[in-house]
Amino acid sequence: MPLPHLDRPFDYLIPPTLPGAESPDVVAPGMRVKVPFAGRDRDGWVLRVRDATDDDAARRLAPLRRLVSPVATLTPAVLALARTVADRYAGSLPDVLRFAVPPRHARAEAGVLAALEKRRANEAGTAEGESSPSDIATTPRDGEVTAVGATNTAPGATSASSAVPPAPEAPAPDGEAPVPEDASPELNPAGWRDITGGEALLRRLADGEAPRAVWTHTGTPAAARDMLVAAASATRAAGRSVLIVVPDVRDVDRVVPALAEALTEEVVRLVASDGPSVRARAHLRALTGLARIVVGTRSAAWAPLPDLGLLVCWDDGDDSLAEQRAPYPHAAQVLALRAEPERAALLLGSVSRSTWAQHLVATGWAVSLRGDRAVVRRTAPRVTAPDAEDLERAGPGGAARIPTPAWRAVKDALERGPVLVQAPRAGYVPHLVCARCREIARCPACGGSLAATDAAPAPVCGTCGTVAEGWTCPECHGHRLRAMRVGAQRTAEELGRAFPQTPVVVSEAARGVVADVDERPRIVVATPGSEPEAASGYAAAVLLDGALATSLPGLSGGEEAVRRWLHAASLVRSAHDGGRVVLTGGGDARVLQTLVRWDPVTFAERDLAERRELRFPPTVRAVALTGELGAVTDLLMEIELPDGAELLGPFPAPVAGEDEGVDTVRAVLRAPLQLGPQLSAAVRAGLGVRSAHKRAGSVRVVVDPRDM
Repeated sequence: MPLPHLDRPFDYLIPPTLPGAESPDVVAPGMRVKVPFAGRDRDGWVLRVRDATDDDAARRLAPLRRLVSPVATLTPAVLALARTVADRYAGSLPDVLRFAVPPRHARAEAGVLAALEKRRANEAGTAEGESSPSDIATTPRDGEVTAVGATNTAPGATSASSAVPPAPEAPAPDGEAPVPEDASPELNPAGWRDITGGEALLRRLADGEAPRAVWTHTGTPAAARDMLVAAASATRAAGRSVLIVVPDVRDVDRVVPALAEALTEEVVRLVASDGPSVRARAHLRALTGLARIVVGTRSAAWAPLPDLGLLVCWDDGDDSLAEQRAPYPHAAQVLALRAEPERAALLLGSVSRSTWAQHLVATGWAVSLRGDRAVVRRTAPRVTAPDAEDLERAGPGGAARIPTPAWRAVKDALERGPVLVQAPRAGYVPHLVCARCREIARCPACGGSLAATDAAPAPVCGTCGTVAEGWTCPECHGHRLRAMRVGAQRTAEELGRAFPQTPVVVSEAARGVVADVDERPRIVVATPGSEPEAASGYAAAVLLDGALATSLPGLSGGEEAVRRWLHAASLVRSAHDGGRVVLTGGGDARVLQTLVRWDPVTFAERDLAERRELRFPPTVRAVALTGELGAVTDLLMEIELPDGAELLGPFPAPVAGEDEGVDTVRAVLRAPLQLGPQLSAAVRAGLGVRSAHKRAGSVRVVVDPRDM
């Protein structure tokens, strides 16, 4: 039950004859059960089992309805992590468990248990780190069971703290020494030898230690995968498990074969889009120890691997790693919260560096790993950003959207291989304005913005789909439209006309993302995040509309622009091999120079310093409350802020779409990091009061939002 005021354990009696169980002795913590609540049977998790007392008999506890599965799929480590995440993000434990543990699939469960029994029968003893059914479902004592999300209980019921081991609220410096500089000669360091402390990191992983590092990669994605394989190999040499979280399914499809081929053992992929049976099977194989390496998207951060040795998050700045359901935790932060209690190493890797990752380095919780300038010059492509003088010397073509220097770079590079063109916007012409007064062209039916497509002769509303034939501007009564933004499809059309003998490939979510291209000359037009990898790297890349790319809204707009550009540029060959990147369209000078110098760490340091001065996350704990004015005001009245916290707002926060016109406001609660747990607890308590009294209106609660 995701109601905040029901976020606590509830007591039930194990009946002598429990449906679904051979005997009541098989009920153990971590199992799924059915329990009665308000006249209905609901799902619950067993948290603890204890003997019944006379007081329990006097309370006349309701009995369990049935045991759903004899497998304890909720491990103590994952339960403790879920409780920690719920507390930090001002959410409830049932909210977190719904995406932390996949739904049961009986056929997948039977297949995994059969495979486990077969392995046990074939081997003389259980391999190190494996689990058997008896390991998963330990025999409890007769009597009472504690379940989550079930029914009301009398005063004196078991508290959550008795069922969940204590865990840290958030990563904090613990005085761990930096990675030493010695290295083991028998390990394969791959590209780690180019990074100060890289080989020592592998040595510590092979020794079973738990270092924490933020790794900024310079080079191709293939080189990054080789380095991940080396880190996983060192961890497996110590007999410990490996968990790797990546932003996209395409990344999973590349990392899994590389690990399986190099380590010659099973690598499980854990991706929500694979379907319930495949996901349940992967979850159980990790739980039972049949697989000791898991690679997946954000849901894989909860994989119940035994004896975790290494937690990896690649590209922690990607928005797709943030859960889309309340309480909206980020996979990288979930791994950070998981690393310390489970004594596992943590590696945050990316070609850029997020401000949050830099905060971990600045506080001493993690060490920084990156190559020096000599490594950058050897592995990065040559990056240029033509300024006003360069464009003026180019003549009339310098004022075009794709100026003359970019055209020349594309033409020269096509003689040596494929060329990547990154367009910030998808579609054909996603934004139209009146040609006379420059007012945004809106749909006469719903007021949504109009866009041009290559499939319709007239503009189409992006909200309701109305074809606006005979459009008239309500401001100046003009009838002509012009493009305010040009999308990837229109860009591909223009490039196809300029290079008629060259194939043009479009990669975007609407028309399909292309995974890979070969080394033959072609032009690939892609939106950010949809860029395919080239077999031998791109000969050149052109990054269009710099001013648009660097004007992204939100607190992390500049950070996101750096991340998108660096990921596209990392697909290009090194400068030694003729690789070149051209930035067009102007933009924020700081972001442009970050890519030209290939120095994301300095940008992250500067961004972190500015946020510290302005008291923005991650240097403080902030909680954004968004909803109707009455609901937000009511919640604020129920929140008892700790001393040192402050309230900003409420202030208007209009939203587009269905809620446009609703009296929507936002309030921000802010407190120093040391008061973060108290602030989150106060918000959770206020939500519980509103939930218990069934107050009208809903409030969206986001801790440390990216958009302030």
